[in-house]
Amino acid sequence: MKFIKISMMTLVMFLFFGCEKESKVTVIKLAHCLDPSHSVHKAMVYMNDRLIEKSGGKMRIDIYPSGQLGGERELIELLQIGSLGMTKVSVSPMESFVPEMKIFSLPYVFRSEDHLWRVLQSDIGKKLLVAGESYFLRGVCYYDAGSRSFYIKNKPVNTPEDLKGLKVRVMQSKTAVDMVMALGGSATPITWGELYTALQQGVVDAAENNPPSFYLSRHYEVCQYYCLDEHTSIPDILLIGTKVWSNLSKQEQSWLQAAADESVDYQRKLWKQSSDESLEAVRKAGVQVLYPDKTKFQEAVQPLKDSYKGTSIYELLETINNIE
Repeated sequence: MKFIKISMMTLVMFLFFGCEKESKVTVIKLAHCLDPSHSVHKAMVYMNDRLIEKSGGKMRIDIYPSGQLGGERELIELLQIGSLGMTKVSVSPMESFVPEMKIFSLPYVFRSEDHLWRVLQSDIGKKLLVAGESYFLRGVCYYDAGSRSFYIKNKPVNTPEDLKGLKVRVMQSKTAVDMVMALGGSATPITWGELYTALQQGVVDAAENNPPSFYLSRHYEVCQYYCLDEHTSIPDILLIGTKVWSNLSKQEQSWLQAAADESVDYQRKLWKQSSDESLEAVRKAGVQVLYPDKTKFQEAVQPLKDSYKGTSIYELLETINNIE
């Protein structure tokens, strides 16, 4: 029994050690909650391949998908203490550490997909990546997560008025809660892993997410309508713990950053294909895909955006709006 306990402790230490030297090979542990079929996971595999090539085999990333090592909150905490090297989260939960990140959870901030990526690749986007370093979290890059739209169990939603009385699942984000309330819905924060059952049992009537997430989660089995209002464009962010980052040499940091940057372009191509295929798949499954007049949604949430006047968030909104 003593031998078994020691073996188990050794295994746990192996799994939860963010970065280690293995026969002169630097190995970084990366864990996330996505399915291996997701474009972001495939991009991480690609990043590892590029890292091995760039470093001449001196570095690699060991990837643990599908929540094997915990949920998003647990993985962030493991990063902060240096027990895990890297993870991927939606930008929304990061607003708890970096208040400026809530800009992504505000509705209709970006005019188009191209506008979003011009912002992410600008000085603003780069500054936000590293703004969480005081919390031991450093952003490496952004991944495409498209635009989020409402999907509903039993009724079509074509206007904000149609959301009134509906319990809508949102992420653990105050800004997301405020947005749904501004549109007339009742915001209900629920973890992603519990959402299918919550929809099935009527705990919530609706949720919101991008097409691949709607499809891969099989939420289309419960929800009959998908309203493409595209209210927010919230990217994913690849994080590395600062304790792990600071233990890398300048050359290792350069290799890792270059591999991550190349994985972004790779993932964006996969994302576009996945998004189109997902919409087609849910249509074939019987989901009614709706294309509402976005103007009505934009007008309904304008008071929410105006409530930030006089704050740094509103200044950031204006700066983003001026980026051509």
